[in-house]
Amino acid sequence: MKIQNYIHGQWVEGAGNGTALIDSVTGDLIGHASTEGVDFEKVLHYARTTGGAKLRKMTFQERGNMLKKLAMYLSKRKEQFYEISYRTGATRVDSWIDIEGGFGNLFANASLRKLFPNQPYDVEGDPIDLSRGGRFMAHHILVPKPGVAVHINAFNFPVWGMLEKCAVNWMAGMPAVVKPATSTSYLAEAVVKEIIASGILPEGALQLICGSAGDMLNYVESQDVVTFTGSADTGRKLKAHPKIISESVPFNMEADSLNASILGEDAKPGTPEFDLFVNQVRSEMTVKCGQKCTAIRRIIVPEGLVEDVQIALGKALDKVTIGDPRMKEVRMGSLVSQDQVHEVKLRTQEIAKTASIVYGGQDKIDAIGADPSKGAFISPMVLREDNPFKNTAVHETEAFGPVATIMPYKNIDEATELARMGKGSLVSSIVTNSDKIAKEYVVGAASHHGRILVLNRENAKQSTGHGSPMPQLVHGGPGRAGGGEEMGGLRGIKHYMQRCAIQGSPTTLTEITGIYQPNSAYKETAQHPFQYYWDDIEPGMSLKTHKRTVTDTDIINFANLTWDHFYAHTDITSLKGSIFEKRTAHGYFILAAAAGLFVWPNKGPVAANYGLEECRFLRPIYHNDTMYVRLTCKQKIERDHRGEEMPSGIVKWFVEVFDQNDELTAVATILTMVQKRSPFPEINRSTIDHYISKLTVNHKANWGTMTPQHMVEHLEDQYRYAAAQMGEFEIATPTEHLEKYRETIFNHKPMPKGHQHPLMKKGENEPLKHADLDAAKAKLIEAMDAYEAFFKENPEVRTKNVVFGMMDKFEWDLLANKHFTHHFEQFGILD
Repeated sequence: MKIQNYIHGQWVEGAGNGTALIDSVTGDLIGHASTEGVDFEKVLHYARTTGGAKLRKMTFQERGNMLKKLAMYLSKRKEQFYEISYRTGATRVDSWIDIEGGFGNLFANASLRKLFPNQPYDVEGDPIDLSRGGRFMAHHILVPKPGVAVHINAFNFPVWGMLEKCAVNWMAGMPAVVKPATSTSYLAEAVVKEIIASGILPEGALQLICGSAGDMLNYVESQDVVTFTGSADTGRKLKAHPKIISESVPFNMEADSLNASILGEDAKPGTPEFDLFVNQVRSEMTVKCGQKCTAIRRIIVPEGLVEDVQIALGKALDKVTIGDPRMKEVRMGSLVSQDQVHEVKLRTQEIAKTASIVYGGQDKIDAIGADPSKGAFISPMVLREDNPFKNTAVHETEAFGPVATIMPYKNIDEATELARMGKGSLVSSIVTNSDKIAKEYVVGAASHHGRILVLNRENAKQSTGHGSPMPQLVHGGPGRAGGGEEMGGLRGIKHYMQRCAIQGSPTTLTEITGIYQPNSAYKETAQHPFQYYWDDIEPGMSLKTHKRTVTDTDIINFANLTWDHFYAHTDITSLKGSIFEKRTAHGYFILAAAAGLFVWPNKGPVAANYGLEECRFLRPIYHNDTMYVRLTCKQKIERDHRGEEMPSGIVKWFVEVFDQNDELTAVATILTMVQKRSPFPEINRSTIDHYISKLTVNHKANWGTMTPQHMVEHLEDQYRYAAAQMGEFEIATPTEHLEKYRETIFNHKPMPKGHQHPLMKKGENEPLKHADLDAAKAKLIEAMDAYEAFFKENPEVRTKNVVFGMMDKFEWDLLANKHFTHHFEQFGILD
């Protein structure tokens, strides 16, 4: 078997034999991987010009939904990846972290689309006024880099390592070339084959290199980004590549580190924290056979508890069964290769020059269901370093396997110093029920760590653990850990974008950013802004309201209604020495009165008040002052459709309240949920007449087997079912799926072509009921009239639909809009 590369939109094999890939459990040959003959310059150019061009045109919402769709697609096919993952030596739990953890990164990054504008680029921070007159200002935008993300990954997480990086660069609008570690590239290849087969990503958004990276870095450019995960030595060599330096290519390095876990002085044997600590260390030593860049390598405990921890950890490790990871009773699989076994033993011996091996260390291994001489098996090993300040090998040497070293400390300052002696780590943890101890350690150690977990009895059940990087948080660390940051929610995405400060007039920057900037020119509207659908609203659309005079009675009544009797509103004798001159209107009265001025009272596209984002009261409004409001669209935010509600988006409105002297007295940003315009024409008597008048017997269906008359009679049946004229039948949709099916009535997605109606014959047309097409058209109109009359007489009734269950008139109308449009498109009679 030859592991393939995916380049230039094709699966190709490298020339020559390449590198042999070995099953970590059985020692069998899996295949060979080679990149000989690959033109890396063309690979990078293809990514920039083909994949990048398409991704950069997509909005954040489109990219996020693309990731969500891909995550769902891969999740349905996960079992095939587990079977392959076993060959890397990973157990089911190990593989879950790698495989489903990778898919989880896609889901998590997909959800970040909600935090970005509905456009291909981002606007960062607040506007900056560069002039006193407010006519010259600045803002920052972030645009996708027109380059390619080159990911050079480690062997331990061939799926997670790939997807946690790609999810971020795809969200930013950048294509990727992935070079997994050759030894486990066969698993990455299997996942990429499914990704490409799905057709979800734009062509060129992902290319895969299985084998040597060759001279690829010779062709990187200033707009590219290179990421590396692996050993610190290799990472430093790549970071010093002449092209990386000369082109100033961003280089993100995530290197293996000597991560430490600290047992708090309060966590004595018998406390929940002591048990949590031991279980965490055992888990971090044995998950993925210790082949995790975040695994615990240094176990730092109070000097009086060293023996207790050593004994308890030994008992916990005694329960760890080693062998074929496919077997349920096995808790730890193998290392990735025999070479890695040799490497781990060599590094352990270096630490053992001053430390003592107090657990494991024997060559004899009882491997369940496997031959230990053929597989890359190794037993867990615990060392003990009693003088960790003098003997520093434990802080400088990493055995990348199930190996960790216990060391003592006298006080929390010593524990912090020992943790920092690792010279930079990806993660540390402290297990304590004392918030005082936790604070002292975190503040002292944070400078040397990318992440710190504080674990105690309160959060243990929900904690994701010491060694689990989360997509919402940065993954990386200073010093030895590489000095880089991956993931981190919005931070990670911005790593693949260029930040640019733009300067200009507020009106110009409004058009560039897509966000209304204060002092920008208003766009007066032909009708009230609340009468527009979300699709038709633009930033800058504005309304100036009529005026209202605030009276003493208004203020007193509001105080009595809210029980807000603050002296400035109710006791004018106490104003002396205050900032107020007269009886003052409540700030929230001003806000409420402003809403009364700008709200459109009639039912329309505005579905609900969604909230208040910011509010400031700049000047008082006194009794007998007159106020008016300027309401302006500030920004539009996409919103996912969910449940049985009409599709909608969020509109941010900038509210400016002025007094009779045109002085600005208050500003606020309010949010409304605004319905989106339906893509389906409203079906009523007039539209049906219009469309079916164009239908003739000569029309041919664009899909399916229906004739024009069959289609018209089918639509007639919908009205007959709605008006309860079609007799008894059972709802075909299982109860547990009914809610999900009903949601589709409300969304704006077209009905799928070729859908089989449960009450119609499969593979053949229903017998015709009427003499000809004209008669069928007449019966359709008759059925619609009967439907309208039925619900006029029974406005609250719900009638049965075979697919969607019980439906009211509103839901039947929605279904008609979508259903009739579907069939009118089928016969090409829509305008």
